[in-house]
Amino acid sequence: MALPKDILIKRIKNELRECKRNLKHHFIVSDPDFKRLPIEINVTLVDTPGPIWQDGKVGHRYTHKLKIIITEDYPYQTPIVRWKSKIFHPNIMPPEDGGYVCTKLLDGWSFKSNLLAFIKGLEVLLSNPNPQSPFETDACTRAAEYFNKNPYTPPKIPEERKHRPRIIENDKD
Repeated sequence: MALPKDILIKRIKNELRECKRNLKHHFIVSDPDFKRLPIEINVTLVDTPGPIWQDGKVGHRYTHKLKIIITEDYPYQTPIVRWKSKIFHPNIMPPEDGGYVCTKLLDGWSFKSNLLAFIKGLEVLLSNPNPQSPFETDACTRAAEYFNKNPYTPPKIPEERKHRPRIIENDKD
């Protein structure tokens, strides 16, 4: 069962507007006129710490890129997510392994769920790796082994990293 296209488009626009109002992240829509589905939303998470592997140890990255794909079956079907940035995480595959994100985040998805809550869930997952439930890829199992021995503690965001949101596109209704 799908929503009528005009209602679906209105819902997606409203949810994106809420994301832009309530989050500091950047959103670029593949089709800003919403003329065809699926809609791809390229998201840049900013000031959101997450683990990366660099120089033989875990470091932190504060900016992450991902793509959210919304099909014509949204909100009955969950958004599809593909991670696009370097990552060292048991529950998020690096881009070279497919960029899949742990589906446990989506277990509670329902018609009432929305993009704002979904992206906030991604922020929590990013900062709180669950080494007990990794993807079965080499990179994710290595991350799980590491975080089982060395729990990840996300750093606080330094004041100089915090910045005001910027508008990178116009809303079209």
